[in-house]
Amino acid sequence: MPHEFWPSHPQRRQWLRGLGAVPLLAWSATRAAPAAAPAQAVAAQRLVALGGALTEVVYALGAEGQLVGTDTTSLYPDAALKTPKVGYMRQLSAEGLLSLRPDAVVGTHEAGPQVVLDQIRSAGVRVELVQADHSWAEVQRKLQVVGRLTGRTVQAQALQATLDAQWAQVQQQVARTAQRPRALFILAHGGAPMVAGAGTAADAVIRFAGGINVAAGFQGYRPLTAEAMASAAPQVLLNSSQGMEALGGEGAFWQRPELALTPAFQRRALVAMEANHLLGFGPRLPQAVRELHTRMLALLA
Repeated sequence: MPHEFWPSHPQRRQWLRGLGAVPLLAWSATRAAPAAAPAQAVAAQRLVALGGALTEVVYALGAEGQLVGTDTTSLYPDAALKTPKVGYMRQLSAEGLLSLRPDAVVGTHEAGPQVVLDQIRSAGVRVELVQADHSWAEVQRKLQVVGRLTGRTVQAQALQATLDAQWAQVQQQVARTAQRPRALFILAHGGAPMVAGAGTAADAVIRFAGGINVAAGFQGYRPLTAEAMASAAPQVLLNSSQGMEALGGEGAFWQRPELALTPAFQRRALVAMEANHLLGFGPRLPQAVRELHTRMLALLA
C-alpha cells in the first residue's frame, strides 16, 4: 500500500511515500516547566527520532538538546530541518544511523526495514516503536514514549492534558455541525494519482473533521479513475501542499480531466495542507482537524 507522504525535494520535501494553524499553546508553557527527574535510571542523551510527529514531540517537550538525528519526514519546527538526517524512515541504514552514536531511537512500527532495526538493537541501542493506528490514542502514545525516553514524563503529562482538552473542544465543535462534506484525498506526486480509502491517515482525518470519505469502501490506496470519481461525487478534494507543488500548482491540478466529473470541480473546492500537519498524527492534530473542518464547510457555503 502506498505511504502517505512522498520524497520530492532533497532538503524540504522528503515525505512518507504512501500516504493557517495557530501556534500550539501548550509548547511555551511546557518548555518553561522545570525539568523532571528521569522516569528511568538514565534518560537518552543522544536520541534519533524517526517520523515528523515524534520529532515535533521532542521539541514540544523542550528535549531538542538530546536530539542528534531525525529522518527526512522531520521538517517541523524549522529547527528540525538543520538536524542530521538518517534517511527515509522506511529505508534506513544501520551504518548511517549508528554513525550518530545514539543511545536510543524512537519511531513508529512503520520504521524499517526490520533487519536494520535488529542491527541497531544488536549494537546496544534502545529502540522504541509506537503503534500507528491513526487515532487520538496514537498521539498520546507518542507523548508518553518520548517523555519517558527523554526523562520528561512530567512535561509530557502536562502537554497531554492540554492537548486532550484541545481535542475534546475540536470534537465538540465538529459534533455540533450537521453538515457532513463528501471528501476525497488524492495522492498525486508524479506517478498515477491514487485516492485514500479506509485505514489510511487521510481517511481518519476526514472523519475526525466531520467529513465523509467517499473512498471508504476499500482499504488503503487505489488508482484514481474517471469512473470512480464520477460515482464517488466528492464535494471537496483534499491534497497536501507538497503534492500541489509537485503537480505544478492548483491550476495544473484542476486540469486533470477526471476531476471535471465531480461536484468539487464546479466550485473548485480544494483544501491543501502541509503534509505532516494534515496526516502526521502529532501534537498539531487538534489544529489540523479544526482547520480542515472549517475550510471544508467554507467551501460548501
